[in-house]
Amino acid sequence: MTKPVKKSVKKPAPRKAAPRKAADKAAKPARLLPAAKPRLLERLRARDAEIRRLMHISSVLSWDQDTYMPSKAVGERSEQLELLSGLIHDRQSSPELGQMLKEAGASDRRPLGPDDAAPVERAYLRELFRAYRRSTRLPRRLVTELAKQAAVGRAHWAEARKASDFGLFAPQLAVILNLVRETTKCLGYKEHPYDPLLDEYEPWMKTSELDKVFAGLRVKLRGLVERIVASGRRPDTSFLKAPYPVDRQREFSLTVLREIGYDFQRGRLDESAHPFTATLGCADVRLTTRYNPEFFNTGVFGTIHEAGHGLYELGIGAELADTILADGTSMGIHESQSRMWENFIGRSLPFWVYFYPRLKALFPHPLEAVRLEDFHRAVNAVQPSLIRVEADEVTYNLHILVRFELEKRLIAGDLQVGELPGAWNAQYQEALGVQPPDDSQGVLQDIHWSMGSFGYFPTYALGNLYAAQFYRTMKRDLPGMEEELVRGEFAPLLSWLRDKVHRLGRLVPAAELCRQVTGESLDPSCLAEYLESKYSGIYEL
Repeated sequence: MTKPVKKSVKKPAPRKAAPRKAADKAAKPARLLPAAKPRLLERLRARDAEIRRLMHISSVLSWDQDTYMPSKAVGERSEQLELLSGLIHDRQSSPELGQMLKEAGASDRRPLGPDDAAPVERAYLRELFRAYRRSTRLPRRLVTELAKQAAVGRAHWAEARKASDFGLFAPQLAVILNLVRETTKCLGYKEHPYDPLLDEYEPWMKTSELDKVFAGLRVKLRGLVERIVASGRRPDTSFLKAPYPVDRQREFSLTVLREIGYDFQRGRLDESAHPFTATLGCADVRLTTRYNPEFFNTGVFGTIHEAGHGLYELGIGAELADTILADGTSMGIHESQSRMWENFIGRSLPFWVYFYPRLKALFPHPLEAVRLEDFHRAVNAVQPSLIRVEADEVTYNLHILVRFELEKRLIAGDLQVGELPGAWNAQYQEALGVQPPDDSQGVLQDIHWSMGSFGYFPTYALGNLYAAQFYRTMKRDLPGMEEELVRGEFAPLLSWLRDKVHRLGRLVPAAELCRQVTGESLDPSCLAEYLESKYSGIYEL
């Protein structure tokens, strides 16, 4: 995960985050198949649970590779992951599972399945069927080879990024890209070869739909950036790029995680080359971050971002455990949670009214003479930049649109691996007016392609769009929310998210969930209005 974001007041007594039982109570256990077929249910659940556990074991190995594994263990680890991917594929594509799904009347009808089943049953059969159909279209050889080469690819990427030399990674990326292209051919598509890759992360979404959504968003974002630049106002951000000892950054990050409700009895925080969240089990969701000792934003906001993912995973209804439904309904919805915590909450003034005194206590230099209001402006400064994960809210989606366009060309065969650095730099100049000085700050900054995760990047932008609509609805439902944040009361906010989004897992597809929560379909204008309102105030537009 990939994946992932306040005047001094008297500190109130610590408050615990919303207990899961409140959300779990709302999601009452439901039968998963018609009563006439209880044995079929048992067989499906047993097969499904076995697949989930194998996936969690695979996640343990991947998490270890990106955190603590010795560098020379890459070869053996890639073979272990190759073996596991084959075992998972065998179970997901077995004729026996196909026959059980046929007997149950499963289909991929959205949002419903068999007419005689309850909503939870329909969703369960729908998701099992979609996973089965996808698996049966992919040869075992392709699945295992991609898993192996992705494990090797992550190691090559890390080495190349450290050396800032794309040439060290290019041959392995070419291998991975060819396997991904083969995947699209096996899965099939009607419109664009990018569609089946996008569908893995954002089910039912089409490339043509994204093209329309992003075209309008691009125009509005560029217009806002131009007005901000033309305003001539530049918040002082110099104190953000100063010595921030990593041990104290870590201490503050852990404090924030505890306060907002992340459960350290079911998770942990570690460091990695690229921040991510890994679900190793229903009660084991781990976060990683990275710290820059010379730039405050990297570690803290990266941690808050990943916390959004972790809170989502830990908030899924207990009755969905060990089933295919115990997962985020789409990566767009998943990213809506991380981006909401990172930006809508984590960069808000009420949030820092509560946390800033403690931050200043940890970093008296360089923050001693910095007022709260000036700190808030600084962490919300708009400046076209090179690094996606450090980008401000206004320019962030432009980073995503660059990657989306490059991915489409790579998958379609219109762009070759060797041409990627030049194309990347040209796109950054056109979209953001900046030129990467080296590969580590350019084409090598993200881990996703080394893992074969083509189709993931657009979900970050979708996450921002969904987050804006969820946030507007949440503020309407919780009229005292900002005052609660000032007091460090995050429980009502977390309870709302768990009840409306987290507990449902994959029961409700993304588009339907958006309508269910907000009463509206996906509406890009909501994000544009949020950004316009917030940054007009900061920059006095």
